[in-house]
Amino acid sequence: MKLQRKSGLRALAVGAVAVSGALVLTACGSDNNNEAGGDNSAAPSSSSSSSIKCADNGGQLLASGSSAQQNAMDAWVKNYMQACTGAQINYKASSSGEGIIDFNNGTDAFAGSDSPLKPEEVDASKKVCKTGSGISIPMVGGPIAIGYNLSGVDNLVLDAPTLAKIFNSKITNWDDAAIKKLNPDAKLPNTKIQSFHRQDESGTTDNLTKYFNGAAGKDAWPYEHAKPWMGKGGQSAAKSAGVAAQVKQVNGSIGYFELSYATASDIKTVKIDTGASAPVEATAANASAGIAEAKVVGTGADLSLDMGAAYTTKADNAYPIVLVTYEIACDKGNKAETLPLVKSFLGYTASEEGQAILSDAGYAPLPAEIADKVRSTVAALA
Repeated sequence: MKLQRKSGLRALAVGAVAVSGALVLTACGSDNNNEAGGDNSAAPSSSSSSSIKCADNGGQLLASGSSAQQNAMDAWVKNYMQACTGAQINYKASSSGEGIIDFNNGTDAFAGSDSPLKPEEVDASKKVCKTGSGISIPMVGGPIAIGYNLSGVDNLVLDAPTLAKIFNSKITNWDDAAIKKLNPDAKLPNTKIQSFHRQDESGTTDNLTKYFNGAAGKDAWPYEHAKPWMGKGGQSAAKSAGVAAQVKQVNGSIGYFELSYATASDIKTVKIDTGASAPVEATAANASAGIAEAKVVGTGADLSLDMGAAYTTKADNAYPIVLVTYEIACDKGNKAETLPLVKSFLGYTASEEGQAILSDAGYAPLPAEIADKVRSTVAALA
């Protein structure tokens, strides 16, 4: 079932989100690796914690993984622990891969991941989930912005094939005919394009190249999506902060990073020509509308998403370059001593209240139909 066929879903997704660049949506292997429980002074609080249903006996949870969701996790942990004084939750932002390893080793009650579990990871989870297996539960979304620095050009539009060719060094000057066609009113200089990509393995890279695979075509991007950079040419920089810093400093540059890096550094962002009635800007609201185009492809309790329809959407105000991060948990066979707290905490993060605070952290709340499935799945954990 395609989620975009639900009438009104896209409107709900757009209406649910306001843009904020105050905090940073960072991807696995990114810059902020502080553990939850540290300084959460920047984390937003919900207006009320009265709807949080605390676990009866409190307890302690250890979790780790994707730093893409760290600012959301900081906010959730802060609000939950304020409401549930007997609970202690420690989320360590490391990387998706490390989080899944910790989960499958039985160290953590749940893990954060910017990609759903691979089949071999599901198989490995059965040693920990004694009567079940690990499942992927989408919880946080957000846009990947394409930032650029080009003197005299303030409203740049690109499409997927042109963007992929730029990052694969097939388009090397800003006055290339393909760019001119998309920007007929812009005064494009004959400046060499300097593209910047991540030098470290990154979920941001993986999701950008999934978009290229889905929307650009093999001629423009002949590689499979991957966390390591696979394109030809360009220059590398460490983590999203490094890519953003280079784009900020270098005229003629272009790079990719989470939206709030662009907002924090006042970097101009590319609007994407998707075939909609107007090019689409990278905003949290537009990313949520893009995610609404996805469909659930997991079986049983697993809610893995196929983002293909998001990458190729032509819906108005639906931004196609999006990142969705998951919580990894056992569908059955959770440890008895941590199960009540896992269900209580993840129930809060998936709740209307928990999702509502995401916009204050620069994230995109889950579209309504996906959120409903997530709440049912969390409630059924055993």
